[in-house]
Amino acid sequence: MDIQAQARARCHWLPNLDAAATPRYQALVDRLAADIAAGTLAPGERLPPQRLLADALKVTVGTITRAYREAERRGLVEARVGSGTRVRTLAADAPRFHHLSHAADGSVDLSLSVPVPHPMRAQQLATVLERLAHRPGAIDAALAYHPEQGSQASREALAGWLTEQGVPMAADELILTSGGQHADYLALQALVKPGEAVASAALTYPGMIAATRQLGLKHVAVPMDAEGIRPEALERLCLQQRIRLLYLMPEHNNPTGARMGQARREAIVEVARRHDLLLLEDGVQFVTAETRGTPFYRLAPERSLYIFSVSKLLAGGLRLGALRAPANLVARLTAALRAQYWAVPELMARVAADWLTSSDARTLIDWQWQEVAARQRLLAERLEGHRIGAHPCGFHAWLTLPEPWRAVDFVARAAERGVTLIGADPFCVGSQPAPQAVRICVTPPAERARLDEGLTRLTALLAEEPRRDSPLV
Repeated sequence: MDIQAQARARCHWLPNLDAAATPRYQALVDRLAADIAAGTLAPGERLPPQRLLADALKVTVGTITRAYREAERRGLVEARVGSGTRVRTLAADAPRFHHLSHAADGSVDLSLSVPVPHPMRAQQLATVLERLAHRPGAIDAALAYHPEQGSQASREALAGWLTEQGVPMAADELILTSGGQHADYLALQALVKPGEAVASAALTYPGMIAATRQLGLKHVAVPMDAEGIRPEALERLCLQQRIRLLYLMPEHNNPTGARMGQARREAIVEVARRHDLLLLEDGVQFVTAETRGTPFYRLAPERSLYIFSVSKLLAGGLRLGALRAPANLVARLTAALRAQYWAVPELMARVAADWLTSSDARTLIDWQWQEVAARQRLLAERLEGHRIGAHPCGFHAWLTLPEPWRAVDFVARAAERGVTLIGADPFCVGSQPAPQAVRICVTPPAERARLDEGLTRLTALLAEEPRRDSPLV
């Protein structure tokens, strides 16, 4: 039996490309898409190894590699080091932590990065709505059409507040968006063309991963260290391929908590200028002035965009964000926004801006920063001796698990103990192997004592060995 016959006998999936009118790699992707749609290939099913399929079809390994990469770009498959290329599952497109009902009843939910619950949020919102209802002309203004960029009054209010917080910008630089995730998507849609790549830290915000997939963009993982993205690694990637935009979370990476120093920021700007990269800085998890570094738009204003949102400060349900952009990019961004839904509703913008700039909001935000800092100290005490990455103003911490624990097994065992966590998989870019780590959010429990209860359970679990019946041990 020759090599082709042997390979064909071993391939559980073997497309027929004999009658294809398109290039072999394209025909292979088209056949793959058709078989997934028909149910011939099931979600999660592993595709044949590239060398084996190349031998079976009498094509080069390069042809198979190109086909698998194109299939991944189209969202048909996902590749992961150590587990090969598999048909994409629904779970891969919708990370579990986006499902607000994920935590079991009675569980201590440490999976979601949300503001600390407090009755004053609802009380303050009610006060803002009442003031707005009695302000002459306010309701009429909220019901009217406004420019795509957002109303001048709302943009001035947000710009003024940010400037007071040490993040100075002008109203004309801002485009109002429906939250931070919308700002991510808008920037990618308007500024990155098909065939260009987006780069980010190898572990990054799953919303960015989802946005690049939805838009069919190549997403490149940049190796990290304790400060996040490594400039020399970014330089090498830029020499190898065309990267248009770099997504950054310099204050504290989600999920690792890595923070960039000033020298690191300046080094990244140098790379960006050499290779004409746009810089998209995510500032949604706003931090105190004393813990904040220099925003990238202050270091490289001509190529830097900055995302702000009220979601972590006031409430996620308000869905109001802002995208700071250089003047030469504003027209492209507003044109894309107009094509989507014209403009952010002014009623929502006005409510959020009025609330954020009120003295009540100052009380709420100051309380939350103090509460988050206290919760981070509690976590550090309970998990003393373990490898933790965190920011004093951060809603989460990153726990690197001790051997022989594996993240999937630890998350499952924690759930049995009544604690809901997220492993590393949703944060991994492309085919990067997932580290054995979990994200622990300190903010979902309304009471600090409830957080302490969950952390105590995790501490006890870390002191144990994984079960011998676990397939991961």
